[in-house]
This record gives sequence, C-alpha cells and structure tokens, in this order.
Amino acid sequence: MAYQTPIPTEIKLHQLSRKMEITFEDGLHRELTCEFLRVFSPSAEVRGHSEAQAVLQVGKADVNIEKIEPVGTYAICLYFDDGHDSGIYSWDWLYHLCQNHDELWQEYLTALDNAGQKRSPENHA
Repeated sequence: MAYQTPIPTEIKLHQLSRKMEITFEDGLHRELTCEFLRVFSPSAEVRGHSEAQAVLQVGKADVNIEKIEPVGTYAICLYFDDGHDSGIYSWDWLYHLCQNHDELWQEYLTALDNAGQKRSPENHA
C-alpha cells in the first residue's frame, strides 16, 4: 500500500503572535510563523520552476496572514498582508514544512547571510 500524507485535523491562525498552528491526524503538531510560511511559499513566484529560479525572500519578519481559505480537500491558500496569495499549500507541503522546520529554517538563515540580506524589512525613514 502506498504511503499517504496525514491530513490536518486542526489549523488555527494566531494573528497577534503571527503564527499558524497545525495538527495532523498522526499527531504531528507544530506552530509555524507567518514569516516561515511566507518564505517557504510553494508558489512559482517564490520557488521558481526550478531550484535555480528560486527567489530568496527578504524582509519578511513582520509579515502576517490575513486569511486562510481551503482549496478542495487537499490544500489551503494563505493570504499574506504583503499581497502574496499565489501559493497553494498542499497537505504534503505543510507536512514537509512541519517535519523539516528546523533544517529548512537554518538553510534559509544561511542563505540570507550569504546574500548579505536581513529578515527584518529595511526602515525607509
């Protein structure tokens, strides 16, 4: 029998703390920051059509999710307050993000550092 990704049993958005809490039917539970979800958007705008086309997301530390909408029975669409709304977060992708959070986050921080970029938006005073 083929492996099937567990389905979320609960998804809660905590806008004040800028986190989305997700629990899967196998018991995996994780809080993901809106920033993490934004920089790991599955959209072509962020990931490109190949790894070489991926666009490093910078200045997203303060981003928030305005709303979450279901996409059929297999995914959700997240609407971010910076206007990004083109990523379809499948259960597979969300499960991957939850399982590999720490490694992915460290890779992102390293990529930012290597590019001389920052997580926080630049002040335009």
